[in-house]
Amino acid sequence: MTTGWIGAGKVRARENGDAVEITVDGLTTQAKYYKPLIYEFMRKEWRGARPSWGDHVVEIRMEHVGEPPIMDLDNLAKAILDAIKGYLFHDDAQVARLIVERFEGERERIMVRSFPRR
Repeated sequence: MTTGWIGAGKVRARENGDAVEITVDGLTTQAKYYKPLIYEFMRKEWRGARPSWGDHVVEIRMEHVGEPPIMDLDNLAKAILDAIKGYLFHDDAQVARLIVERFEGERERIMVRSFPRR
């Protein structure tokens, strides 16, 4: 079952079956920008699924228009994992599979999808 999007600012999230999907509109070259942005959203607005134990999969997709921003994807992944830890899973050591990709898209955004590993 897919729920509607929560959030009206730069960050929005929804549940889609057992997955949680998060989108962040816009891009910056500073990966550390995303940790407090997503963390504050999760702390103030997220009322969905509680953190669970066991292995998890996290998929992070950065979409850009034109030339990609100069950003280390590993730093982006770390910032996002730190922000969602405690909300979607208890510890980032539970992430058994992590996919981080950069694509040219129709708009600049970051999409995150997290779900328990089956």
